[in-house]
Amino acid sequence: MKQYEAKQLVAISRYQNYFPSLPTKIQEDVYARIRKLIEEEKAYCDKGNTKHMAQILTSIALYEVLQRHGRSEEESYRIVSEEMWKFLDPSGMQKLAKKRFFLPLMKKIIPFGFKKGSGYGWRYTWHADDPKDEFHFECNECIYEKILSRRGLLKLGAMCCRADIINYGSLPYTDFIRTQTLCQGGELCDFRFVRHETDAGNGWERSKSI
Repeated sequence: MKQYEAKQLVAISRYQNYFPSLPTKIQEDVYARIRKLIEEEKAYCDKGNTKHMAQILTSIALYEVLQRHGRSEEESYRIVSEEMWKFLDPSGMQKLAKKRFFLPLMKKIIPFGFKKGSGYGWRYTWHADDPKDEFHFECNECIYEKILSRRGLLKLGAMCCRADIINYGSLPYTDFIRTQTLCQGGELCDFRFVRHETDAGNGWERSKSI
């Protein structure tokens, strides 16, 4: 499929701003490694998983190729993680979270978005009986964990888990609670959002999620 061309995956990954700054030879090697990874992980390369696979395969390729070009493992991981996190912008979500309709909206758009944006290899548990000020669900199977654990690269999965903390961990009036993730050795990924009438520090403290 066209979306599983190396250049297309990099272009929609969280490295799209960083990648052009790399020397041409490194870029070429990253593309070559992604092409190989696509073949190796073709079971997961369906339409639903495109955005996820863009993150997974580009992260693996950058991490490995940077080391091949002389960077240490520690430096390669630092670059890959920091550049991925730098791309994130939670400001839109934070602005939306100030509205009272935020949590009811989340209850609708997250299940819909995950259904549309998840292909082979995912499994979720949704709960229709949450009280009005809570929303929770579990991810029981995750392709980040499946792909990266086989390669001994779960630290790249944990890096991607950290992206959720950046996106959700400082929402106004909303506590994001997660006690475990598959990529960090948990039995599942538990997601819980709790809406408060006041902002953090005024009667409640933010959870230290992972």
